[in-house]
Amino acid sequence: MKALIIGAHGKVGRLLVEELQAQKIDFVAGLRKEEQIKKYEDKGIATQYINLIDSAEDIRASIAASGADTIVFSAGAGGAGDDLTMEIDLDGAIKTMDIAQDRGIKRYIMVSAVYSDDPSKWNASGIRPYYTAKHYADKYLRGTDLDYTIVHPGTLTDDDATGKVKIQSNYEGGSVSRQDVAKVIAQALKTPSTIKKDFNFVTGDEDITDVIE
Repeated sequence: MKALIIGAHGKVGRLLVEELQAQKIDFVAGLRKEEQIKKYEDKGIATQYINLIDSAEDIRASIAASGADTIVFSAGAGGAGDDLTMEIDLDGAIKTMDIAQDRGIKRYIMVSAVYSDDPSKWNASGIRPYYTAKHYADKYLRGTDLDYTIVHPGTLTDDDATGKVKIQSNYEGGSVSRQDVAKVIAQALKTPSTIKKDFNFVTGDEDITDVIE
């Protein structure tokens, strides 16, 4: 397995890079800025330029050049505006799904959000466009032939990892550290039983390895 982390410089993406390094899982850091690429390469990390607002042809070339057989989508507009949210979180995500299928890349992990499947919560959130984008990206992914896993972490924190989570059939409230989100993604990469699965999770009292397996 060689995973392309799209959004490797994001808050979760950076922690996922560290987690995959620690677990010796082969990966390429997908980045969109030259200064990010230099920073990672100076640390000996394999990188690949990829910009989700580029054309599908350019993104296809980036994915091909990465040599990856697995994609982790952890990118997002990060509050840069509704237009960019739609371009990155929805259109960009779908372009990578289509390219993955065309190239025979089967494994695809989406970092989504709680409430992405509950429109009744979107207005009160204050970020309805974000949830709209995540909802339709998730829905599109479920309709593909990809071996997908969609993770829906609870409210994100910068707390230290606990290594323990709780799976919720529906989001009932709760938070989870970004470090633990990275650990969940890494475990899902190694666990075939997560294929074609969605799950919500928050900090809990069960080891991540046991819960995900």
